[in-house]
Amino acid sequence: MIIGAQNKNMEDIMRDMKRHTSLQLKDAIRRHPFESRGEWILPMMEKAGRGNINNINFQLWQQDNHPIQLKNPKMAHQKLDYTHSNPVETGIVDRPEDYLYSSARIILE
Repeated sequence: MIIGAQNKNMEDIMRDMKRHTSLQLKDAIRRHPFESRGEWILPMMEKAGRGNINNINFQLWQQDNHPIQLKNPKMAHQKLDYTHSNPVETGIVDRPEDYLYSSARIILE
């Protein structure tokens, strides 16, 4: 994820994003009993949460963050290309712009 922060702590932004998305995913799976991934992802999240005293009942994201400053446009483009290529490298899609949640779709429009 590439984000910018002006007068805000990057760690706070990441913490809040992780909290929000993990709660939303957990709630969405529970609201949809026919969601097959719930059979394995909820127990996995609960097990991870029990193993970490910083969480209550579940954990989706890794505990720590390692933000890096993108010091110039070349570095920013390299990180953006890397992010866009992840769904292709893992075999989810054939092209970056085919991934539904990718900003590569926006760049090509």
